[in-house]
Amino acid sequence: MDVLENYTGHVEPDGPAARRTLDALTITKISVGPMDNNAYLLVCRSTNEALLIDAANDYERLSDLLGHIPNRPRLRTIVTTHQHADHWQALGALAGAHGSNTVAHELDASVLPVPPDVLVDHGDTINVGEVPLSIIHLRGHTPGSIAVLYDDPAGHPHLFTGDSLFPGGVGKTTSPDNFASLINDVEDRLFAVLPDDTWFYPGHGDDSTL
Repeated sequence: MDVLENYTGHVEPDGPAARRTLDALTITKISVGPMDNNAYLLVCRSTNEALLIDAANDYERLSDLLGHIPNRPRLRTIVTTHQHADHWQALGALAGAHGSNTVAHELDASVLPVPPDVLVDHGDTINVGEVPLSIIHLRGHTPGSIAVLYDDPAGHPHLFTGDSLFPGGVGKTTSPDNFASLINDVEDRLFAVLPDDTWFYPGHGDDSTL
């Protein structure tokens, strides 16, 4: 697996992954599957424990992100941001192969192919190694859509938004009520509390800042 170290937020389908190195963790982004889904591997630099956000597709490519050497990162956790099938095609295979704990919101859990080991809600904290990550419930794209926030004490926050927020606007909704709910949550739970330089990582396409 080729991994580019000059992180820009852009990756190509079937192309190399891209890695961003922070003080406490690394973030590696890859595009997988026919819908150009983004998957993000977070690795704690102190413990070498890993967390994957959205095992969307291409089990082999996602496994290759971990490498094949004896001291490769240990995939302890897989977070699914929401219930849509393009975000969990490799979930069962990857969790089974690595013995990973799976994490999702209760309102989306019943649709997933693997019952989550951990159910999360707004305001909860999960960890990748020694690094805490906050869960933000963004209601509207699906009932249980979540974002995952790493508030880097040495820099700006890093926010993984699934399909709830993209550069230019919120994700798809299926009714006026769902649209209003998602807009309100994005405004109240993201824009009102996070700085403008927060870098966010969506479920498809390029990254941006708030």
